[in-house]
Amino acid sequence: MISAPPLLLVLGPEGHGVTRYGRDVADAVLARDAGARVVQVADVAAGDRVLAEVDAGAPVHLHATDRLFGTTPEDAAEVVERWARLSRLSLTLHDVPQPSDGTMFERRRTAYARMIAAAERVAVNSRHEQLLMAEFLPGTAPAHAVALGTRTDVARVSSVGADRDLRVLIAGFVYPGKGHRAAVVAAARAAETLRSRGEDVGEVAVRAIGAPSRGHEDDVLRLRDEAARLGVAFEVTGFLDDAAFGRELVAPGIPLAAHEHVSASRSMLDWVEAGRRPLVVDSRYAAEMDELRPGTIARYTADELAPRLADAWLDPASTRLAAEASLAPTLDDVATSYLAWWASA
Repeated sequence: MISAPPLLLVLGPEGHGVTRYGRDVADAVLARDAGARVVQVADVAAGDRVLAEVDAGAPVHLHATDRLFGTTPEDAAEVVERWARLSRLSLTLHDVPQPSDGTMFERRRTAYARMIAAAERVAVNSRHEQLLMAEFLPGTAPAHAVALGTRTDVARVSSVGADRDLRVLIAGFVYPGKGHRAAVVAAARAAETLRSRGEDVGEVAVRAIGAPSRGHEDDVLRLRDEAARLGVAFEVTGFLDDAAFGRELVAPGIPLAAHEHVSASRSMLDWVEAGRRPLVVDSRYAAEMDELRPGTIARYTADELAPRLADAWLDPASTRLAAEASLAPTLDDVATSYLAWWASA
């Protein structure tokens, strides 16, 4: 039985989503239990030094995705196996492998199976991910599910005024499959439909709130060229600090989460924390989040995107959360769930 929280090891650079969420959870745990210990390390070498100093068999918890450990999935498996030999390591796994990983699917699947086998216990961030594990990691130990928690210290937008421009907003990194191309095509079609009805639509744009993922800089150039041919501006903000990112989320425009192959999505929470109600392409995960936080997202099927954008342009208030909308579970709720889970070990 673990009588106190494990050492909360936070791995990775400040800007990485999994690193940031791991720190958010750690801070929430610390707020509930002052005896918790949090150590943040920028890389594996620093993590090695921390694990070398803990008592043999001490409990350690880590939020992990394979990309935090090195350049290959095999790197991640090797590090987790090494750290598991030095501690009672539990993991919260992010980015659970699925066939949409393409050519990396089999390698990621093998690496995650090794990580799960090495860890004492494993958690994930959704029931959807539990099902992914059952589907694509058969034979591995079942994972505990703790839904992603919302921050409660984010200022929520109180109004979104009308704007002649039709601007679609997508938060997060730019990479293939995130939905930018679909948004460009749908925005062009929505503007065409609205103008055919006599509506005075101004500029048409898709705005990526973030930077291209490493190695995908050329994708931005291709998207910009394709968008221009359709009469759509493709805008990329580049990396933003927290304050600038928050301002972008509440700016005029239609919030959109169009990535169909998520395992769990921090960007959906970014929108709702800011008081926005994003359009979200329907999926098993989207349905789960709709059930968890009713009224906070607007689900659509892929062929509905253009008309849904047109409707949102006509009714900007539909992109704003109702005042009574609940964002639970919050990070405080998540901390309580983790403390109970660790105590049950």
